[in-house]
Amino acid sequence: MKFVTFAFAAAMAATPAMSAEIVVQMLNRGEAGAMVFEPSLIVAEVGDTVRFVPTDRGHNAETIDGFLPDGVAPVIGAMNAEMVIEVTSEGLYGIRCKPHYGMGMVALIVAGDDVDAAIPESVSAPRKAKEAFEAMLAGL
Repeated sequence: MKFVTFAFAAAMAATPAMSAEIVVQMLNRGEAGAMVFEPSLIVAEVGDTVRFVPTDRGHNAETIDGFLPDGVAPVIGAMNAEMVIEVTSEGLYGIRCKPHYGMGMVALIVAGDDVDAAIPESVSAPRKAKEAFEAMLAGL
């Protein structure tokens, strides 16, 4: 019986952790105000997927040039369509709604424990978007 218990425990330890799917809504109005992603701060693990759902029409989700971990390809979602990001590397993934970027409609995916909690210097964000990112980063 001890062998069976040991074999089962060893098999469970060797089984990879299940990845998660995190759903983010694109909203005209949410808890944080107008034109928001909910949630806007997403803590994920490598292997997870983040699905952006156009709950309200008139939005898209896309990555921000220069605000991705090294080697991660940019993703541009179509208007009024779901967009999925596979978290393939540790780091920060900056997301925006292109039509409402100036209004601060941004989201941040944080993957891993050892991330540089700062907006990359190469990213030129509108004031409200920058303020939203800074507030999210301050909460890490």
